[in-house]
Amino acid sequence: MTLSGFRSAALVALLSLGAPAAMAESTFTTKSLTVEVALKAAQAALEACRKGGYQVGVAVSDRSGVLQVYLRDRFAGAHTVEVAANKAWTAASFRISTAELAAETQAGKPMSAIRDIPRVAALGGGLPIEAAGSTVAGIGVSGAPGGTADEACARAGIEAIRADIEF
Repeated sequence: MTLSGFRSAALVALLSLGAPAAMAESTFTTKSLTVEVALKAAQAALEACRKGGYQVGVAVSDRSGVLQVYLRDRFAGAHTVEVAANKAWTAASFRISTAELAAETQAGKPMSAIRDIPRVAALGGGLPIEAAGSTVAGIGVSGAPGGTADEACARAGIEAIRADIEF
């Protein structure tokens, strides 16, 4: 082998060593709920609200905020469709509860402009669904008397799937 051929072979060898690392850094893997698990969370949240005497809508979004499941009880208001979906979107997108977001975006606070973003629901009732330290979905409930009651139902939905999502 000539010196030129040796250099070419060495260069190819060096480049191929870095290729797997470069490919590994150019893609990533995420975890998402199956539709069955998302439905289980929504059903549990709906049932929790029913036990409290509330007619609500429940939305579960994927980790990007895209609606995966929506359930609406028979007498839940028409507004619950959009509000629950926006709470799930907000919780998944910002990765905090919508009640926390409401507190952090009050008028006069540095982050108050977040409320001007379309779809942001800065009121209680939306929670991120987390597993192994990552947000995998969002759940939003609308129709109970106040964000605290909505959030309690959303929390019941998350607890119902806790064993299913622990990695």
